[in-house]
Amino acid sequence: MARDTYNTKTKEIVDNEIKLFKNGFTIKELKESLDNKKIKIGLTTIYRSLERLENEGIVKKYFDENNVAHFKYVNDCNSQRHFYLKCEKCGVIYHIDCSCIDDLSLHIFKQHKFSIDTRNIILTGLCNNCKSFIKI
Repeated sequence: MARDTYNTKTKEIVDNEIKLFKNGFTIKELKESLDNKKIKIGLTTIYRSLERLENEGIVKKYFDENNVAHFKYVNDCNSQRHFYLKCEKCGVIYHIDCSCIDDLSLHIFKQHKFSIDTRNIILTGLCNNCKSFIKI
C-alpha cells in the first residue's frame, strides 16, 4: 500500500515540477531542478513519468539538433486551434493559439482531402533570437 502512495506522490511532484519550465526542459534539467530542491527521484522514475505524460498529451517531446530529447508542458491549452513553433537551433517550443490555423486546416481538407489534428502541428524554423546570430 505504501508503494501506491509513493507513486501517486512522485507523479504529483513530477507533474507539478514540469509546469515550472516555461520554455521546455531536458531530463537532465528536470533532474537537477528536483535535486536542487532536495527531492530524490531516480532517473528511471523520471523517464517513466515523462513517457506517461507524453502518452496522456500533457507534454510534447521533441529533439534538438544534437538529438537530445526536450519536453514541453502543453496541457494548459484546451483550444482546438493551436499549434507549436519549434526553433531548430535552440530547441525551444512556443505554443501558438491563433485562428489562422483554421484557414490552413480548411485548405488542406478541401484541396487535399485530408483532415488534420490541429492540436499536434509543430512548425520548425528559427526563433528571433537564433535568427539574429545567422548572417545572411
